[in-house]
Amino acid sequence: MKQTHTYRDKIRQFISILLPILITQISLFLMLFFDTVMSGQASPSDLAGVAIGSSIWTPVNTGLTGILIAITPIVAQLIGAKREDKVAHVVFQGMYVGLVIAVVVLICGYFALNPILEVMKLEDEVHRIAHDFLVALSIGIVPLFIYTVLRSFIDALGRTRVTMVITLCSLPINVVLNYMWIYGKGGFPKLGGVGAGYASAVTHWLILIIFLLVVNRNKAFKKFQIFAKWYKPHWQTWKEQLKLGVPIGFSIFFETSVFAGVTILMSQFNTNTIAAHQAALNFASLLYMVPLSIAMALTITIGFEVGALRKKDATQYSIIGIISAVMMSVFCGVLLFFLNNEIAGLYSQDKTVIELTKVFLYYALFFQLFDAIAAPIQGALRGYKDVNITLIATLVAYWIVGLPLGYVLANFTSLEAYGYWIGLISGIGTGAIILSVRLIKMQRNNSNQSHPTVTKSV
Repeated sequence: MKQTHTYRDKIRQFISILLPILITQISLFLMLFFDTVMSGQASPSDLAGVAIGSSIWTPVNTGLTGILIAITPIVAQLIGAKREDKVAHVVFQGMYVGLVIAVVVLICGYFALNPILEVMKLEDEVHRIAHDFLVALSIGIVPLFIYTVLRSFIDALGRTRVTMVITLCSLPINVVLNYMWIYGKGGFPKLGGVGAGYASAVTHWLILIIFLLVVNRNKAFKKFQIFAKWYKPHWQTWKEQLKLGVPIGFSIFFETSVFAGVTILMSQFNTNTIAAHQAALNFASLLYMVPLSIAMALTITIGFEVGALRKKDATQYSIIGIISAVMMSVFCGVLLFFLNNEIAGLYSQDKTVIELTKVFLYYALFFQLFDAIAAPIQGALRGYKDVNITLIATLVAYWIVGLPLGYVLANFTSLEAYGYWIGLISGIGTGAIILSVRLIKMQRNNSNQSHPTVTKSV
């Protein structure tokens, strides 16, 4: 990254950082997307099993990787403050944290997975597929968390094209492995949806290996000497990363876990309804990659400007990001409206599932509009290292407003399953309002100071 002086220069730099992130996020999501779609072509039970397994794994995954992406604003501010000599230590300690988190997840999953699935009272075949899918996926947890740290380091430098290329190269491999292991091609046994779990796990290992090679050999990253020496675990650095990362992780967890909660509550409906709900949610999550990518780009750009003590530039980047997100959301909404039938048909060949999915997709249209405001503001606040309000906002929006309202509408009105979506839409709208107020207040406070507040990282 470099200092910019005009809106035009900022827009150019923002786009150059954003586009690779967007392609990367879409590619990462497409792994889950193809898992769901390809499993759905095997059978409705495979679709429901993989979708439920994914709904359980996604909040855990995004919440915990959210802790690790704290590396991005920390490194971005170090670079902006010209303190490059501290970067290697921070990244190495981040990998320690990632390894510890991965081990904890594996231990907790061993004891908690069956009880969680039993609570959902699924059909036997759906239960089996969801369980075995998650067990297969667990093989790739360690590399997933470690390469998240390396990716956050690379992105913080503004070198987002590197992670884009790595992810694009790994996506076709994941699809090919899905094809072989889901449908039993190439001499492999037909595993159905469970095969998608193994394919994703192997892909995560491949991505980690590539990231390690790039960080060690690419001139742009080699100069930071991340692996030049072995750093011992340093609790104080862990504490500083966790102080920033835990609120980020929990805010993401509160947001994504509510969807798992809805899935559990919707287990009272039949398999077709669950499959349709998860299909629509899967596509809505794909659209969410746009505001999420903008949020990540804002964290990098604002973190860089805050580290350099340029408060006006940080504010300008936040304006660029939010306007971009809203414009893209309108475009995606139009796409969703006119291609409703075609999108529903991607997930299933069952006519009942397709018709139900089409209705859920109309609700998804409104959901992604509110996300276009809330997500970029979260990214901007992370760039300022202001993360606690995001934690509170997501807790209130989803678990105090969204889920309870959805439960009431689903169980005490004629809306039934659709009531949960209205609740979720209301929740994200509430969150968007809270976060907007916080960002405006923070930027006004900074405009009254000679310098914005910068938290010391190391």
